[in-house]
Amino acid sequence: MTVVESPPEVRSGDPNQFGYPSFELGEFTFSRDEYFVYIEWPTGHHIMSADAFLRALQRDVAWEFFYGIVNFDGVIGTVNHYGTVDLFAGRYNDSYRKAELDHVENFETPDIKATFQRMLDAWTNETFDPFAAPDETGTAFGPKNGDNRDAINRHRVAAKRMVSCPGDEELRSDEKGFPVNRAFADVPQDEPTIEAEEGFEEELNAFNLFAYLSRSDVTWNPSVVSACENSLFCPTTEEYILPIIHGNDRVEWFVQLSDEIHWEVEDRDSGGVRAKVVMRPGDVAAMPADIRHQGYAPKRAMLLVWENASEDLPGLIAKGEMRTYPVDI
Repeated sequence: MTVVESPPEVRSGDPNQFGYPSFELGEFTFSRDEYFVYIEWPTGHHIMSADAFLRALQRDVAWEFFYGIVNFDGVIGTVNHYGTVDLFAGRYNDSYRKAELDHVENFETPDIKATFQRMLDAWTNETFDPFAAPDETGTAFGPKNGDNRDAINRHRVAAKRMVSCPGDEELRSDEKGFPVNRAFADVPQDEPTIEAEEGFEEELNAFNLFAYLSRSDVTWNPSVVSACENSLFCPTTEEYILPIIHGNDRVEWFVQLSDEIHWEVEDRDSGGVRAKVVMRPGDVAAMPADIRHQGYAPKRAMLLVWENASEDLPGLIAKGEMRTYPVDI
């Protein structure tokens, strides 16, 4: 018997006077005009700048809803349950909860992703790249003007062993469309010399991580450059503001490789301020599993994010069988 699977249903309307269609997902509705996105749910409504909304939406789509919570801002966001996704309004905002304006709906991952993908495609104009730094992209504003599918559908680096290994993710180069970023013009581009014993030529590999990162064309987008079972090295380049407020469901290690990032660290559920952290080259920080954080990078910076991708961690932490922090000092 042949089973034909239907694509997830996406409910959208006709384009409005600005050329943008509206969307419905459960009891949520989404619409936009030249400057703003409007979100409504049975107990409330919210407004966001279109560029901020699209930058957050891009990361939710590209990251498969990432791990933990993706707060678009202090009101709207998603929680990944790894198979289903909560879409919430005000759930992690004390004021909204006390006023009983908060609202949460749970969706199968393919359903919410299909709607978000269609929305991102319909609302992103020709010159705007939601993954790029503000100085490297056009505007998200104005009436509908073309699309930018190459930018919003770009390949996400996810090495199975390590970048540059045979059959794995490739190194970046001018020829492959990855020029050195303007902020990293002084980063050496030489690659390591590999001298392997005879018979081990295919077992030993190395690459220049700083050169690789200097050619990153995106910001605030961790890529998996090496993997050892659940241990993932996910470096990224950062500039301006992390477009989401990321709520952890596991510990996340940060190693500052270059320049400077300012972090605002809050309680994951209430938004209460927990810490302000300034990281400079050589600094190491562990973000606990019960916080949310947002970063500010005055100029392009390199950050190494070290993650444990085990699917068991959120459940163990939720049951109190594992600490929310990595070490006792």
